[in-house]
Amino acid sequence: MNLNELKKSLSRLPLGDVRYFETIGSTNDEALAWAADDTPDLSVVIADEQTAGRGRLNRKWFTPRGTALAFSIVLRPTVDERPHLTRIVGLAALAVAESLRKHGPDARIKWPNDILIQNRKVCGILIESVWSGEDVDCVVIGVGINVLEGSVPPGEMLQFPATSLEAELGQAADRVELLRDILASLIELRTRLGTDEFLKQWEDLLALQGETVQVETEKNPRVTGQISGLDPDGSLKIRNEHGEIVTVRFGDVRLRPLA
Repeated sequence: MNLNELKKSLSRLPLGDVRYFETIGSTNDEALAWAADDTPDLSVVIADEQTAGRGRLNRKWFTPRGTALAFSIVLRPTVDERPHLTRIVGLAALAVAESLRKHGPDARIKWPNDILIQNRKVCGILIESVWSGEDVDCVVIGVGINVLEGSVPPGEMLQFPATSLEAELGQAADRVELLRDILASLIELRTRLGTDEFLKQWEDLLALQGETVQVETEKNPRVTGQISGLDPDGSLKIRNEHGEIVTVRFGDVRLRPLA
């Protein structure tokens, strides 16, 4: 992977600008700093290695050199998109899941921001916003995908069972091709962000449907039940053991199957 190869592969997509690093602390940190300099919409930061990658809740994201796909996208919401900012995590998750499914595996979305194959995590997504007063100036979407088996963290680092594309496919995937597919999918899905069709696509690819799950949040009691779907803002609906629908909002959320 190198900058020339990336720019050639991505040349037909309506991107802003592209930056590539052999080694970086965090692609999200770079994208956030770049966004402050008015980088255009759909600018992308890609790294072959991250030494200080971050997941949700300030967890470390493991990105050894040459084994994973790590990138961040600067998205500047349009006027029409601003009412639907809570769906951006779904936009990213759908783009990744649908692109992985084109390569064969049954990739699904563990709400709100992980991608699973056979109930093992293959991808994590981190959304961070830049505010200007009370308005969102831009959103940075960070994506990390375990491509080769060497990208899977040691067992003691795992919060959830993990896998790689190599382990699931039986062969290595082309990282540049995968990146292009994800960006192309995100650009196409973005045109439908505020539609019922988009929400239905997101619901259809939710992982752990039909299974009993447990959801823990920082401020609310633990909820046990089955996934029932999504609210229009992308919040998760759980049917609890009493048959009642409980809505789980975005935030400090931990979702686990009980089986």
